[in-house]
Amino acid sequence: MKSKIQKRAFLLTIVLFSTGLIFASRVDTVRVESKAMHKTIKNIVVVPDGYQSTKTYPSVYLLHGAGGNFKDWVTNAPGIKELSDLYKVIIVCPDGGVTSWYYDSPVDSTYKYETFVTKELLGYVDAHYATIKDKSARAITGLSMGGHGGLYLSLRHQDLFGAGGSMSGGVDIRPFPNNWDIAKRLGTLQSQPENWEKNTIVNMLDLLKNSSLKLIIDCGVNDFFYDVNSNLHKKLLEMKYPHDYTERPGVHNWPYWKNSVKYQFLFFNEFFTRGGISKMK
Repeated sequence: MKSKIQKRAFLLTIVLFSTGLIFASRVDTVRVESKAMHKTIKNIVVVPDGYQSTKTYPSVYLLHGAGGNFKDWVTNAPGIKELSDLYKVIIVCPDGGVTSWYYDSPVDSTYKYETFVTKELLGYVDAHYATIKDKSARAITGLSMGGHGGLYLSLRHQDLFGAGGSMSGGVDIRPFPNNWDIAKRLGTLQSQPENWEKNTIVNMLDLLKNSSLKLIIDCGVNDFFYDVNSNLHKKLLEMKYPHDYTERPGVHNWPYWKNSVKYQFLFFNEFFTRGGISKMK
């Protein structure tokens, strides 16, 4: 049986294609200085059609996966521009390095991507765009490594993000000690096991308090990250922590994520309009 989120996203797809709506969102490439890493980093900011600096808008930070870069989402899933227009939301696509895992690495001081996204980039976006500068109007999600990043950063920075998500995320890194340069960011599992234990999502759930962080998680049933996502869901159920979890046919690829992102943005929009921004008024 389809969830309410799935049904609404399906109806949204029908509306978009049947009405022939024309979208005119603007895509900016912005260079942001990272003092923490002593370099300038490119990022993409998508602003909706009709954007005005005299109004304010919620924002969604959309993270790429391992091997990717800041252009991945607009290149491989251009439909996110339509989502920006539809929901009147600013989308921020950071460059998270090829395999940063969005960590401030405890073993390599040149990798401080947690600081970059949550302080340097977020500060730049809030200073240069008409964002609503409150966690009730800010969400973060991503795919694969970026799914890990979406949950990792939202769990650790609940003062900044009111909602966090993951699509096909690496939500437990421990079964993959030799993959995707994780050992370069944390040290090897054998030599630095404590780094792996405290920096994997399934072991960070004690940071959740009072249902304050809204969570959406999904993964394809044929994805190599399926088991760790299913286990994360079970742990959240044991905690009785409210969250939106979906598993559907699919593998670890762009056709899955192009479909998945529609559900996630619908979830975030409902958070912004019902559970988030509305409480500020």
